[in-house]
Amino acid sequence: MEDLKNFNFFENLDEEQFKLLSSFAKKKDYNKGSVLFYEKEQPTSLTLLVKGILRVYKTDPKNNEIIMHRFQPMSMVAEMAVLEGIAYPASAAFETDGTVIEIDFEQFKKEFFHNPEIALIFFKSLSKKIKYLEDVIALNIVLDSTARLAKFLYTNDDALTTLKYYQLAEHLHMTPETLSRTFKKLLVLNLLEKDSNGYKIKNKEGLHVLFE
Repeated sequence: MEDLKNFNFFENLDEEQFKLLSSFAKKKDYNKGSVLFYEKEQPTSLTLLVKGILRVYKTDPKNNEIIMHRFQPMSMVAEMAVLEGIAYPASAAFETDGTVIEIDFEQFKKEFFHNPEIALIFFKSLSKKIKYLEDVIALNIVLDSTARLAKFLYTNDDALTTLKYYQLAEHLHMTPETLSRTFKKLLVLNLLEKDSNGYKIKNKEGLHVLFE
């Protein structure tokens, strides 16, 4: 129940409601590399990420992974599929050891969907996912590789310290070679600098100019 209280989704529930919710929720631990769910699998539970980094991805005909998103705690995962009663549109696997809370959705719907605050939480969460999808489309279709990297670094200040090189390449849908050339281009433009710890942003407004 304490884990559930840490989610702002449920911040307006009282103690009795938390007890009810916890009665049909269960916590599961996963090791690094474990698959949480596969694409086309049918969901039955509302999933809350409590701990760890969860990678959501699709697989192309050549069996290459296309990274859709990386979820951090505390996040609601794949609620659209659960809400619509459709199969998961992508797969999800842990990049670290992780923990989730699974809530029986039919029971949750029966007990809590009459609450307008809970319904609003779902709408807000789905709205954020739609906005993120719009950004992914713009990032990978509209922009070239230089503008794509510039925009990502501009809007994600901690990316150079929190993401490994291969993760950044996956997220931007670039090969490591293309990403390396693009970094060198930004160095030449004096927008980035490099030291023994890696790359750092030198001119943030200059990055902004490249994708606007």
